[in-house]
Amino acid sequence: MIGLTAVRQTLDFGELMREHRAMVFSVAWHFLHDRDLAEETAQDVFLSLHTHLAGIETPAHAGFWLRKVAVQRSIDAARKRRRRPQVALEDVAELSVRPVSGDPMLGGMLRRLIATLPEMPRMAMILRYQEDLDPAEIAETMGIPLGTVKSHIQRSLALLREKLERRGVGER
Repeated sequence: MIGLTAVRQTLDFGELMREHRAMVFSVAWHFLHDRDLAEETAQDVFLSLHTHLAGIETPAHAGFWLRKVAVQRSIDAARKRRRRPQVALEDVAELSVRPVSGDPMLGGMLRRLIATLPEMPRMAMILRYQEDLDPAEIAETMGIPLGTVKSHIQRSLALLREKLERRGVGER
């Protein structure tokens, strides 16, 4: 009986990993902009899932739990790292949200500008515009008040607009 339970948990773990690996990697990569560190962070998230698998109640709970841990571990990894290497977008695989076709130069500029934001506003922007979460989901994932999420997003958008206008993009 004990062996059967362990096998069932392994099967569930494999299914959860296959279903959510793109999302976990996407959160880490968009925040860290370092493929190796994002992969290491994703592995750490799934190792944590494996050790906490007994506490996961439903597939929806697993998705929420994985996103929340991915956010926390990405912020932790960024705090440990002092340098910011640049990674070409072509080198990144399996983004959970497919990029919309548009101006690649503008997209690259926006990614660089978002990378300059402080940790919490940057993660709020990534979860909103890369992972397509609504502010309430972001607040729950990051463990901060909804008003703080809205404030981070609003201030970040204003700052990004200002920086783009200084570069001559979006002038009217």
